Amino acid sequence: MAAVADSIIKRVRGKGRGWAFTPKDFLDLGTRASVDMALTRLTQSGHIRRIGRGLYDYPKLHDRLGALTPEADAIAQAVATQGGDKLVRSGAQAANRLGLSTQVPAKASYATSGPTRVKKVAGRTIALKRSRAPILDSAFPRANAVLQMLAHAGKANVDDDLIQRLAAGIDDRDLQALRKAQAQMPGWMSDAVFKMSAARHG
Repeated sequence: MAAVADSIIKRVRGKGRGWAFTPKDFLDLGTRASVDMALTRLTQSGHIRRIGRGLYDYPKLHDRLGALTPEADAIAQAVATQGGDKLVRSGAQAANRLGLSTQVPAKASYATSGPTRVKKVAGRTIALKRSRAPILDSAFPRANAVLQMLAHAGKANVDDDLIQRLAAGIDDRDLQALRKAQAQMPGWMSDAVFKMSAARHG
């Protein structure tokens, strides 16, 4: 049991303060029962903190305020891991990532491959909405942002100006990932990716 706990805390420290996680992040280190027991012990000893049912974090510390609330992105990712879902920032947050908008949404909302739901964890409200666009591997945040931006804009609002601006916000690796995923997209979204490719390469 001590060996499992030691392996878990080593991984947690390697991820750094601010990381939120679930038992699923450690199932390569032991059985589910041993992982759960180790997490309980680490929580009781103050090494980690329980922030919800099956959710934990390695909190960032402030000189005066003590342990801080985890960031919305960290909580959302942990919730997605818990459900075995993929997750990316949605709509307005995607526009912000691509430099198409300077507005930072007040509410943290995410597109997921799982069901639409709202989770309240550690004082934060996380809105998860089933994505209308495919969610690519997490190695392609800008490519995912393009797909979420297209879904947010809707078919009727995808014009040449938006195509040009989206094309300018990605690199060839992102474009290649989008081209590979065209078969998973609605036809109009696939057409937009085709036009983006033409805009980038003439």
